[in-house]
Amino acid sequence: MAEALVRLEVDGPVGTITLARPDKFNALDIPMLEALARRLDEVENRAEIRVVLLCGEGKGFCAGGDVEAWSALSAADFQHRWVRLGHRVFDRLAGLRPPTIAVIAGHALGGGLELAAAADFRVAERHVKLGFPEASIGVVPGWSGTQRAVRRFGVQAVRRMALGGEVLQAEAAHALGVVDRLAETGQGLEQARAWAEEIAVRGPLATEAVKMMIAVAEGEKGAAATEALASGFIALTQDLQAGVAAFRGRRKPEFGRK
Repeated sequence: MAEALVRLEVDGPVGTITLARPDKFNALDIPMLEALARRLDEVENRAEIRVVLLCGEGKGFCAGGDVEAWSALSAADFQHRWVRLGHRVFDRLAGLRPPTIAVIAGHALGGGLELAAAADFRVAERHVKLGFPEASIGVVPGWSGTQRAVRRFGVQAVRRMALGGEVLQAEAAHALGVVDRLAETGQGLEQARAWAEEIAVRGPLATEAVKMMIAVAEGEKGAAATEALASGFIALTQDLQAGVAAFRGRRKPEFGRK
């Protein structure tokens, strides 16, 4: 049942992850977050997927965290089960191997905008609204809305939404850099798919390396990205092959700096 809440469809080099809880405007609860994590793991392990589209079914992209899902939690469970789980899943999305495009065909508010911020790019249809309204009900953005979103959108854009209470129309969000491309109503997925296909024909290893290098500059898991890049380089060398062969043969390796 949980897997039906988040679908993965693969068409050529493009994978599409769809949040499928339209009766709740794709608001996130714990089973949905866990299902999303599993779908992201599946994408990571399928080399044929070179770009990922992240969509919401029905009229909403994602209405954020389901209030009914978190409001009944104790303070400890709210911190450990809710906030930390969301962070783990969103960090997984931000660090995903292939580039990701959030297709915002419905409103993206609170945790929904934090989810979109974890993608590499955002395509929004002109009718949608974006914002961080958490303070209006006495809570704060908890899934990196004041951290990753600041790095990606700029401090003043986030200040206007999270502190000033502004809900941005898509065009205003585009002008502030919160959204990368605008689409007419009903055309967001088509435009994002065309962009994804353009990205997919680029060198996959180079694309992956560029994404990690940008993550280092941005402060997204710099240590892990640095080690991954260095390890990938070493894996291509004859020195690695010489070292492994020597280990297996229980002899001293002869390195050639190649």
